[in-house]
Amino acid sequence: MYTTAAQYDRPPYYPVTVICGGIDGISSKKSDILSKIYAGVVAFWGNNTCKVNGPVNISETSEGWRWQTCSEMVIPIGIGNNTMFEAQPYNYESFARDCKKKFGVTPRPHWVTTYYGGHDIKLVLKNFGSNIIFSNGLRDPYSSGGVLNNISDSLVAVHTVNGSHCLDILGAKETDPNWLVEQRKTEIKIMKGWITQYYGDLN
Repeated sequence: MYTTAAQYDRPPYYPVTVICGGIDGISSKKSDILSKIYAGVVAFWGNNTCKVNGPVNISETSEGWRWQTCSEMVIPIGIGNNTMFEAQPYNYESFARDCKKKFGVTPRPHWVTTYYGGHDIKLVLKNFGSNIIFSNGLRDPYSSGGVLNNISDSLVAVHTVNGSHCLDILGAKETDPNWLVEQRKTEIKIMKGWITQYYGDLN
């Protein structure tokens, strides 16, 4: 719940704000870590019957992501000692064993940077890339690894302060805030410009 809330911290509810409100609102008499974690859960889910490690829906997206992180994009993320969660440092050997067991593949930690030249991604993209929008919502923790500045006229960064993971590519809703509507308009305008330029050059 906590990791999903951080990644998909989107309007109109902003789950991180809701969860943090629950944690911050706990009385000082119940300030131990477990009480704080539980207060966040109750703020988000309500005070329902607790289900520990309930059933998880396995989707093509989640399985595809696990496959991709095992085969192409090794992301060394762990939990340090300075959080309210139990420490879980990243361990490549354990990760590799899990990948081999689940998918029969051995991870290649340096494949992305070797194949795409990620040691100087801006230089590589400037020389070999075109017509890419790097879209980021700055509330998404992954945005810290995103491209946040334009690299060239056709390698464009579009980001929003209150956006979250993949929010701009979801279907539009009546509850969408103006900044999200404007972000989508900007991206569509950029793509229409590329298409117009293509057909102009073709003629």
